[in-house]
Amino acid sequence: MLNLSIPSYPDYRTELWHGARDSLPMLVGSAPFALIFGTLAASSGLSAMATLAMSLFVYAGSSQFIAISLLAGGAGLAVIVVTTFVVNLRHALYSATFLPYVAGLAQRWRIPLAFWLTDETFAVVQHRYGAADASPHKHWYYLGSCLAMYSNWLIWTLVGGLLGHAVPGLDQMGLEFAMAATFTGIVVPVLKNRPMVAAALAAAVVALAARELPYKLGLMLAALAGVLVGLWLESREEGAK
Repeated sequence: MLNLSIPSYPDYRTELWHGARDSLPMLVGSAPFALIFGTLAASSGLSAMATLAMSLFVYAGSSQFIAISLLAGGAGLAVIVVTTFVVNLRHALYSATFLPYVAGLAQRWRIPLAFWLTDETFAVVQHRYGAADASPHKHWYYLGSCLAMYSNWLIWTLVGGLLGHAVPGLDQMGLEFAMAATFTGIVVPVLKNRPMVAAALAAAVVALAARELPYKLGLMLAALAGVLVGLWLESREEGAK
């Protein structure tokens, strides 16, 4: 006898909650990062509200740090824009990965989800999209992670901005280790083959060797080195098949 029952999937509210819940480890890691950004922005002369506005409308952690350091160093607007643009190019790869899953969504969904896409949300949501079930509400899981991460970033940015004006030297407390640990937790589980491992190692070596370059050029060179090494090894493996 044929089984014509309709599969049962989590409803949209459950997906929304699960997306926020599964982002909790990332929230813990990004909170000190946002706090430090707020204190650095305050020490660079931005008001608490201007600092919050930067997180509200830019929402790109590493690029915000770079922009603040470039502003403090007297860099021109063109340098700041180009540098932050290059650093954020990795999000194009994230978007390409999610495109098959969100292509059918209305624009009112795609625009905010694209704006809220971060390293942490990508790490969380890719596992949900990779799950075997065919739930029609996975974009709500994506939204849950986005809202949790965005709210967390804004709250701790504001706290950092306020404390930065009230407690000088807070940015020297070494809280940045939390974000390094978070990124390590994001990257290590996806290093599943030789090109990925080699790309990560190449990027790490170049980042360390070029850390003294101005305008954070070392980060761009590290990213470029990682991409080139990964692509080269992948092409070699494909050619060997």
